[in-house]
Amino acid sequence: MNIVEKVQSEIRNILSAALGEAYSSAQTPDFLVEVPKDPSNGDYSTNMAMLLARQLKLPPREIASKIVACIPPCSLISKIDIAGAGFINFYLNNSYLYEVISEIENKCEDYGKINIGNGKKINVEFVSANPTGPMHMGNARGGAIGDCLASVLQMAGYDVTREFYVNDAGAQIDKFGRSLEARYRQILTGSTDFPEDGYKGDDITVHAQNYIDLYGDKLLNVSEAERKQALIDYALPLNLKKMKKDLKNYRIEYDNWFYESSLHNNGDVLKTIELLKETSLVYEKDGALWFKSTEFIEKRGEDDRSYKDDVLVRDNGIPTYFAADIAYHRNKLLTRDFDLAINIWGADHHGHIARMKGALQALGLDPDKLYVITMQLVRLMENGEIVRMSKRTGKMITLSDLLEDIGVDAARFFFNLRQAGSHFDFDLSLAVSQTNDNPVFYVQYAHARICSILRLMANDGINVLPYSEIDASLLTAPQEVDLLKKIAELPEEVRIAAELYEPSRLTRYVTEVSALFHSFYNACRIRGEEPALAAARLKLCDCVRIVIANCLKALGVTAPQKM
Repeated sequence: MNIVEKVQSEIRNILSAALGEAYSSAQTPDFLVEVPKDPSNGDYSTNMAMLLARQLKLPPREIASKIVACIPPCSLISKIDIAGAGFINFYLNNSYLYEVISEIENKCEDYGKINIGNGKKINVEFVSANPTGPMHMGNARGGAIGDCLASVLQMAGYDVTREFYVNDAGAQIDKFGRSLEARYRQILTGSTDFPEDGYKGDDITVHAQNYIDLYGDKLLNVSEAERKQALIDYALPLNLKKMKKDLKNYRIEYDNWFYESSLHNNGDVLKTIELLKETSLVYEKDGALWFKSTEFIEKRGEDDRSYKDDVLVRDNGIPTYFAADIAYHRNKLLTRDFDLAINIWGADHHGHIARMKGALQALGLDPDKLYVITMQLVRLMENGEIVRMSKRTGKMITLSDLLEDIGVDAARFFFNLRQAGSHFDFDLSLAVSQTNDNPVFYVQYAHARICSILRLMANDGINVLPYSEIDASLLTAPQEVDLLKKIAELPEEVRIAAELYEPSRLTRYVTEVSALFHSFYNACRIRGEEPALAAARLKLCDCVRIVIANCLKALGVTAPQKM
């Protein structure tokens, strides 16, 4: 149990005992003990009195007054007051905060880790871009969010598998092959034929030309199907190799690359379709097999085009991507027995969530074991204007372009500044600036500044002492107390971030820690200060360094010692 949990538990026990003395017949409600948004309202506050009003048929403030009157003096609490409609606010003595220094010293790089997961198996699937072209800004945001979420869940005690779902089968790959085949013929014969829905990116032309450079025109005299497959077999592994390289450069290491083709090859897709056919939710129409998706979708107006059933098997007998996707999620939850599958999808996939949950329910699986985070689009901005093209290439900005332009640290940190469901304007100029307005620079500079302090003091022969050898009670300045309170919150922040599947909380938290450190640095001297106080402050600095480093590690951002 961390410091925050201990304090909350003690306050809850104090309140429960006081309630029993004030109103012996009252049933203890499920009350909150939480940090108020306004620090002037104390360190912790409870809504207990308001929750008791209906039961006791008394005004909340009257109930609060009687409860407070029954709370005996306590070394933890310096003052209690009643505010607003009946909130009970607790102001604590600072002595409890000093324990956090000992806790950080003992746990060091493990400080912040908790165990609410108890080894529960979670599959986090993210990016999963079609391997038919380069990765874009949406993939960049999804990669940062997914990888950081996985780290937060690991810190919270879950057994996490990072997974990339490779769409190496179906309509997208067929279109990829048709596009390659058309470009191949154009280069060699001057043909102008090209699929109306084909991929028109330069990467398709480059693949076709490279194949010709290697093997010449040997495919011209084979069937179109054979030519298409040969070009797919050549280009697809190259695309996947590039994707893996770019993601590794982005500091994303997947535990598993799961191939859609494996579901077709092992019969899982056909078996899933057969299982669905045993329900009343599948029917035939126009030669195709349909799933009654509309049983699970809320219609939004008469013109809602998304309100329709989904095809499982086309009239040509080929299963759809939807059928393969159902088989894939059945594999996650049944075959591999994950307790929870978390997917990070673009906002354009929102309507797919109810369909997928409905299909899982039809298969007898718990639809709540699938949790989907929908991610909004990113706009790249520079000097107040939208940026759509790379200055270097004059083409669409890809993930690799972004990493080359601004670096991995800025990309990962910036993409986790906002919740996934919020639109995000990514300021390229800010991301590369070395000013306090740049949040990643601001945080990294706090870490580097602490490392500089530790080096300077070590050069003077003064090193960080063990907690048992410092007098932590000397840390009474407001800036010191604020820092102690904030670094004590890390385990609680991890808990909330894990429960809400919201890694951006950690980014905001480490930014707040850094801001409080900079305030402390400007207000509290170390070098040249009285030795006991200098030792306590140096120890506090080292604890803040550990907290910042642990947060940055979870975010996949470096913690520099010099800047």
